[in-house]
Amino acid sequence: MFIFNIFNLTGLGWGGLMALMDSVVLTLLKAYSIGLIQWNGIILISMLVYSIQPLIFLESLKGNGLIIMNLLRDVMSGILVSIVGLFYFSEKLTNVKKVGVLLSVISVILLSLKDE
Repeated sequence: MFIFNIFNLTGLGWGGLMALMDSVVLTLLKAYSIGLIQWNGIILISMLVYSIQPLIFLESLKGNGLIIMNLLRDVMSGILVSIVGLFYFSEKLTNVKKVGVLLSVISVILLSLKDE
């Protein structure tokens, strides 16, 4: 299939997993900071989730380079957190910021292409 031939799906998978972890933790912390969550244990849970990420990152490096994995994780996290901010917290983006998010999506596509 075309997608399997041009994209590094393992890099996308590992980066996506770490980005998903980031977006869940950051969403919980935002909800806590604005009073939607009252339970202080959410901070401990966030710390525990983040303590697992280095192990996942280490595993991702077995088949991918440091630069690409770090960028994929960071940029994909930014995209997911932006989506949560827009749709769950009703945050607004200026047109310039929308272009920045679009460029982030393009960046993930380019970073996930297989090296030929």
